[in-house]
Amino acid sequence: MPEAPKILSDSADCIDGIVVENNNKVLKFIEDVTADADEVQRRVLSEILSRSANVEYLQRYGLNGCTDRETFKKVIPVVTYEDLKPDIERIANGDTSPILCSQPISEFLTSSGTSAGERKLMPTIEEELGRRSLLYSLLMPVMSQFLPGLDKGKGMYFLFVKSEAKTPGGLVARPVLTSYYKSSHFKNRPNDPYTNYTSPKETILCLDSYQSMYSQLLCGLFQNEDVVRVGAVFASGFIRAIQFLEKHWSLLCKDIRTGTIDSKITDPSVREAVMKILKPNPKLADFVEAECSKGSWKGIITRLWPETKYIDVIVTGTMSQYIPALDYYSNALPLVCTMYASSECYFGINLNPLCSPSEVSYTLIPNMAYFEFLPVTRKDELTGSISGPTALNDKEKQQLVDLVHVKLGQDYELVVTTYAGLYRYRVGDILRVSGFKNKAPQFNFICRKNVALSIDSDKTDEVELQNAVKTAANQLLQYEASLVEYTSYADTSAIPGHYVLFWELSVKDSTLIAPSVFEDCCFTVEESLNSVYRQGRVCDKSIGPLEIRVVENGTFDMLMDFALSQGSSINQYKTPRCVKYAPIIELLSSRVISSYFSPKCPRWTAGHKQWCTQN
Repeated sequence: MPEAPKILSDSADCIDGIVVENNNKVLKFIEDVTADADEVQRRVLSEILSRSANVEYLQRYGLNGCTDRETFKKVIPVVTYEDLKPDIERIANGDTSPILCSQPISEFLTSSGTSAGERKLMPTIEEELGRRSLLYSLLMPVMSQFLPGLDKGKGMYFLFVKSEAKTPGGLVARPVLTSYYKSSHFKNRPNDPYTNYTSPKETILCLDSYQSMYSQLLCGLFQNEDVVRVGAVFASGFIRAIQFLEKHWSLLCKDIRTGTIDSKITDPSVREAVMKILKPNPKLADFVEAECSKGSWKGIITRLWPETKYIDVIVTGTMSQYIPALDYYSNALPLVCTMYASSECYFGINLNPLCSPSEVSYTLIPNMAYFEFLPVTRKDELTGSISGPTALNDKEKQQLVDLVHVKLGQDYELVVTTYAGLYRYRVGDILRVSGFKNKAPQFNFICRKNVALSIDSDKTDEVELQNAVKTAANQLLQYEASLVEYTSYADTSAIPGHYVLFWELSVKDSTLIAPSVFEDCCFTVEESLNSVYRQGRVCDKSIGPLEIRVVENGTFDMLMDFALSQGSSINQYKTPRCVKYAPIIELLSSRVISSYFSPKCPRWTAGHKQWCTQN
């Protein structure tokens, strides 16, 4: 198997020759591992299975120590999270026997996907941090092929940790990026010009979102001439940072002018780290103040950070809705999606990072995990829904193909087998084959399967939305009113974005229903949604209050007529529970007679409900 490139060591003086040498090693590694993709995949699976030969899960299905692909596919089922949930709960409750993995489970990574309203728990092992670090180490050498000189400046990245909890068995449960930022791989990373950030690690590791954002922006502004790239994980997070700047630039200018930090920043480690950077700079304060006080914020990124070459954010999938705002604030700087990853596994990288956001394609790196692909078909082009079997029969299992056998233009659901104890696990991501790098396929990310609504890291599916709407609509019965039809969309015309529900009602006398009743309905929907949504509302402030828009009677008949005019079959037409197509949203919006917002935030606490009950 091709050897992973060594990252620059602590003792390395990061001079041009060393950077170039390291870049060449990385590019050669990518070339080698993609050229021999099938053999690398075979070895990865064999290594995973030989390590885990004695784990309970594989023994349960009679693998009997076999490490070949044929036996593995014959006896091991293709599974979802619900299939693994009993085993995961045993681990969470303190069972340390080798249930899924021969190596000890070091922690759980909490997925943005949910099960029964709570974050999914993905088991991981200590060595996975090394695998994630490997993928990160590939990004900048690839980027430097297209934009030289990135090693000569700093990156201004808005990175944040989120709250964590402990399972009844004592294992930490937290998001994958929080796990990485708190690890020695990030905190004690080698002396590498590509990981030279404007934000001290103390500002990133601060749990208070206001203090973290303020101090990172302050450091980024103070070092504005050094910044050559900016970014965040998601496009929505970067937009929030710019809007935070819009609200607080006068305070930030005051700190730059005086070389002090605002009294609202109370975390001692943050204050100490920032004060090592900050010095009085009236000239810079005047410059920032002049730019921020202008009427228009168009191009504010290139105005305040003039050497910026690109914005590094995820703008694929639901994040594409933020592209117009990013273009406005940046004067249309390149929007770069560098990598594809999830809580289950880090998958691949973008080898053509300056491509248009609509053309982003990820090359799966064959030694990250063992990959299989389940063919899926698009059910309805108008609503963008994706169909695919939930539980697979024997014929459907045989349709799964290996990494090198996917077909150009075909859509697939990604299935992974990982070193940390997931075997033939359905990730739920729908990918389309867009090309090949040597023998390794490249994929466009199409969507998350079954996700109806998403603003930030939240993912609300149709079933969950249906149950929440049903619970809320029951409150109308006492007023002799009922819900006739509904649909929804994620409105990101303002930041933070929010969920919008269009409701058509059958009502005897609408004057009998006070606005507070519909506001209570909004709140009931929010209370019924999953913990990721509620955290976004309560803690992260990344999602705005849910809105119900009541539409005129007959609106959904007009919606059906429109769908039929676009080619839908009347025999197969069903009201879409989520809409994204602009003409449909315009039609619905033109029929709104009243609108209402949730009056308060729903309840949210860190950790799963059952843990809170046990504690």
